[in-house]
Amino acid sequence: MNIERPTRAEMTHLRQEFGFHPLALDDCLSRIQLPKIDEYPNHIFLVFHFPLFNPALRLTQPSQVAIFAAGGYIVTVHRGELRPLTKLFQDCMQSETIRRELMGRSSGHLLYRILDALIDDSFPTLNKVVNNLDRIEEGFSTKEPGRIIRDLSILRRDIVAFRRIIRPQVEVMEILERKEYPILRVDPDVYFGDLADHTRRIWEELEWLKEASDGLSDTVLALHAFITNDALRVLTLLFTVTLPGALLSSLYGMNIPLPFQHSGWALPIVVGASLLPTVAMLFWFRRKGWL
Repeated sequence: MNIERPTRAEMTHLRQEFGFHPLALDDCLSRIQLPKIDEYPNHIFLVFHFPLFNPALRLTQPSQVAIFAAGGYIVTVHRGELRPLTKLFQDCMQSETIRRELMGRSSGHLLYRILDALIDDSFPTLNKVVNNLDRIEEGFSTKEPGRIIRDLSILRRDIVAFRRIIRPQVEVMEILERKEYPILRVDPDVYFGDLADHTRRIWEELEWLKEASDGLSDTVLALHAFITNDALRVLTLLFTVTLPGALLSSLYGMNIPLPFQHSGWALPIVVGASLLPTVAMLFWFRRKGWL
């Protein structure tokens, strides 16, 4: 049974039809549940979050699916955003062959196929993050540092959001891998172990992305600091070499008696006295390698 965009009336129907616990049904309507697995006498209740990229926000956001699994049925409750899950049940409704293949074995096998489709759909979203990181690295020589820092900040926020989705899910998958549930009638080490491996692979890739983005951020900040310091160095040198001329011009601009003030050679003398220390400083800076 697949329920998209659940309502309170549908939750009441599930309670009457299957006897599900009211707290579990409330979790189906909540959007802030963490991935988990709860055991009941005749079924298990699972909550998973899968990544869904929001192009408007440029952010990977979680989409929740709640699953009731027992010996003879699987009930999924979600908001209809997870296309692999929606497509899976549409295919079952339209094709007898697919329906027999997915539902003709055991509820545990069907649960595996559902989770496998959802986890596999996480890899394209993960590849988008990798591609964004590659584009930032390639733009080092062509883009402005400010734009690189902005793009990198958005990417790092996306990686953090992705990690928050996957991290608690690894633990739930490992519980399914380790523990045997007789009602599911499936070998957990073979089927759910495969899902746990894929989830751990996603987490390891996110760990690498975090390290790579942190290193890239340090490099960008160091580059930006170097450019800023270089600009400050040039401005400092310009201020220093113009200081003697500014000092002399300010003195001779004062209304007080000064040497050569009334001489016809006053202007050449003042200009020469200003240029001489300027040229000397430029020569000295050049010799020291500051220019």
